[in-house]
Amino acid sequence: MKKIVLALAAGLGIAATGAMAQGAYPQRPITMIVPFAAGGPTDVIARIVGDHMSRTLGQQIVIENVAGAGGTTGITRGAQAQPDGYTIMMGHMGTHGAAPALYPNLKYDPAKDFAPIGLAAGTPIVIVAKKDFPASDLKGFLDYMKANAEKVNMAHAGVGSVSHSTGILFNSIIKAKPTMVAYRGTGPALNDLMANTVDYMTDQIVNVAPQIQGGNIKAFAIATPERSPALPNVPTTKEAGLPDYQVSAWNAVFAPKGTPPEIVAKLNDALVKALDDENTRKRLLDLGGVIPSKEERTPQALQKLVESEVARWTPVLKAAGATAE
Repeated sequence: MKKIVLALAAGLGIAATGAMAQGAYPQRPITMIVPFAAGGPTDVIARIVGDHMSRTLGQQIVIENVAGAGGTTGITRGAQAQPDGYTIMMGHMGTHGAAPALYPNLKYDPAKDFAPIGLAAGTPIVIVAKKDFPASDLKGFLDYMKANAEKVNMAHAGVGSVSHSTGILFNSIIKAKPTMVAYRGTGPALNDLMANTVDYMTDQIVNVAPQIQGGNIKAFAIATPERSPALPNVPTTKEAGLPDYQVSAWNAVFAPKGTPPEIVAKLNDALVKALDDENTRKRLLDLGGVIPSKEERTPQALQKLVESEVARWTPVLKAAGATAE
């Protein structure tokens, strides 16, 4: 009988230790996979938000950049990670919205293979052109496109990138078929735009705002309902005469499917506190980012956003014949 009691006590001790370990999450650093190279908009937002989340959680969030295949390489790795809260990822409009249409053999389902944590930031899209482009506003740009469609080219950061997907949408709305010029990232694409080598592109405000402010490129419109404080002199697409082009990229935190609800709740709480922090908000706003409302920050709201984005981008990209394979 004494042996049985001791064995039972030992078993209870192990269970209690396990419960304490789970309740004390996190006990070690957390890896946040960013599925793009360092320095890009997703990476920048991940580092800003992750910095404050680390302080709330009491453990460091370590950024791991896993670039490739329009962000799907890193997200695939994240989806297959142990669902214990120690591997999370910063996805975005491309990886969790456009990817299913572009990658027929995609190894994950954006709507089914993740535990959504919350929306981190929106990044409005800006229509930009080389500074020598022969138009001074969006109307002039559209007129020029109609008359010179075969001569115009559009830069983008590779199939599946935000600049590619939003450019496809833009071209479909204005019924243009420019020559598409692909680059290995936004950096080299923007460099050629500034060098007048390519004509125009659509990209996230985080990337292009400094070059617009510096007069290195032209901005015709921002694709949001309201003007951005970061670019107050750039009209909205509605003001500029193209109200149908409303699009904003977004970045959001995800965990692998099966992550315990209490861990999801703790990560969401840390994200919400980061977005309420005055310094974090300022850093995001100075880049032109849009802070999601309290209602938009919940895991449930992110799940609905992913489902709606897949439904939005699939027909647009398929109609354009866009594919990464």
